[in-house]
Amino acid sequence: MVRRLRPVGLGFAETAPVRLVFAQEIRAAPDAVFRALAEDVPGWTAWFSAVTSARPIGEGAGREIRLRGGARFVETVLAAERPEVYAYRVDVTNAPGARAMLEEWRLTPAGTGTRVRWTFAADGTAPFRFVLGRARPGLGRAFRGAVTSLDRRLRRA
Repeated sequence: MVRRLRPVGLGFAETAPVRLVFAQEIRAAPDAVFRALAEDVPGWTAWFSAVTSARPIGEGAGREIRLRGGARFVETVLAAERPEVYAYRVDVTNAPGARAMLEEWRLTPAGTGTRVRWTFAADGTAPFRFVLGRARPGLGRAFRGAVTSLDRRLRRA
């Protein structure tokens, strides 16, 4: 069942009932990481193994994402500030119990590389919030694997 979520702004990354924050340093430069996140949306499938389909919509103002397991998202890009931040909220999803979701990618220089910080912010029913809390270790592994894969990909390019 597809549902429309509550629209939220960038501040939701700090105030959401569920905030999962992960960070990792990689060797790729911030500008290259930003390009991969914001400008090569279809490329996400090559480095983020959970993503099976990714395409920009609305001339880059949004994204349509499909994940392994069947989750689908239609998103609105809220910030694309080169090379510091890329953030989007979920407007429509088939994830049961979700009421509001936002993801924020913050990029800061770390020597010659980048510190990548991903915040997954969400609200939903009590069971939805419980499941997200239990999913923290798996989401952390997915993030670390994706960022490591992205770093390898960018260094080969």
